[in-house]
Amino acid sequence: MNLAIIGGGPAGLRAAEVAASGGASVTLFDAKSSVGRKFLVAGKGGLNLTKIEPAERFASRYTGPDQPADRWPSLLAGFDSGALRDWAAGLGVETFVASTGRVYPCELKAAPLLRSWVKRLRSLNVQFTMRHRWSGLTPGTPLQLHFQANDQSQTCKTDAVILALGGGSWPETGSDGAWTKILESIGISTSPLAPANCGWELAWPPEILAAAEGRPIKNCAVRAGEITVQGELLITNYGLEGGSIYQLGAALRSMREPCITVDFKPTFTAEQLVQKMSSARSNFLEEARTRWRLCDAACAILNTRGPFPTADSLAAEVKACVLRLTGPRPLAEAISSAGGVRWNELNEGLMLRRLPGVFVAGEMIDWEAPTGGYLIQGSLATGTRAAQSALGWMRGLAT
Repeated sequence: MNLAIIGGGPAGLRAAEVAASGGASVTLFDAKSSVGRKFLVAGKGGLNLTKIEPAERFASRYTGPDQPADRWPSLLAGFDSGALRDWAAGLGVETFVASTGRVYPCELKAAPLLRSWVKRLRSLNVQFTMRHRWSGLTPGTPLQLHFQANDQSQTCKTDAVILALGGGSWPETGSDGAWTKILESIGISTSPLAPANCGWELAWPPEILAAAEGRPIKNCAVRAGEITVQGELLITNYGLEGGSIYQLGAALRSMREPCITVDFKPTFTAEQLVQKMSSARSNFLEEARTRWRLCDAACAILNTRGPFPTADSLAAEVKACVLRLTGPRPLAEAISSAGGVRWNELNEGLMLRRLPGVFVAGEMIDWEAPTGGYLIQGSLATGTRAAQSALGWMRGLAT
């Protein structure tokens, strides 16, 4: 059973591990000189591997335009957060659960895990073929895969292939989204790649940047359309970053004129805020710094919205401050991307319905999820399913 895997990110590495453990002869191809480059970049933030929360809640974090309702519960049941922690421990990497439920390696580094992972793959006789850029495939039995290597065209024959080339973010790591044109040329429908988990642009007045650039707005509630999330925003020279706005990416992209409504004090009602200002007669915004504990960034924004002649007028703005956005940051800057191979092109085993023997895993599929452990978990879960399905497919060919 000869299996090719194209892409050396988390989904491809996990697929190689599962397939080789199941008896397949695995060759992993990547356009770069080494694997796991995006994985290492993610590790700069401590490497949030997964999150501990109820299974139903976890699965609800994954969204996609034509995604079957039962798809993610099924995928995660095959490789959930507990399985991921056990897997890491098997590689000699112990993990801990933060107060937020997020799971990290105790060393807060990606490199030790990646080194141990690659060592395991080599012990399973996975062959690494680097500097091979995928350029196409010819259907059939066997499949023919085409590559560009050292300015020359090369062809590889295989029983099955798992495509795990990533999305379109951080192209310097290899996930440049060039594969979309290849698949579309052979009739596979894809949704356009778009930035997800990214900053959004906003034309701040100079006085706000002078007072608040680089400052966070913590513990705020942010609404886009019908969706409200709580977390943090960070003011940047081009707009906003932070976990809150990352979670609202899909809702914002659906708006003709994207905007968010920020509640700077979500634990208080407007009436309670006004009550705290009962003895104040003027300078309400300045009084709110201490009485309402408004942060510098919030005060800088509100200072451009005044004047506030009453505590009621200030409380109303604090509870519902509308910020109009001009658009997302470029795809190349995004933490992850939306779009990719449409779910209706795939069967339950993540095989392309129109290309028997061709499986897809990771961010190539049209799903998105917020940061917080869901991205790596999703990549590993889809890599697991694709490999298991490919093994079943190849065994069927052999009988």
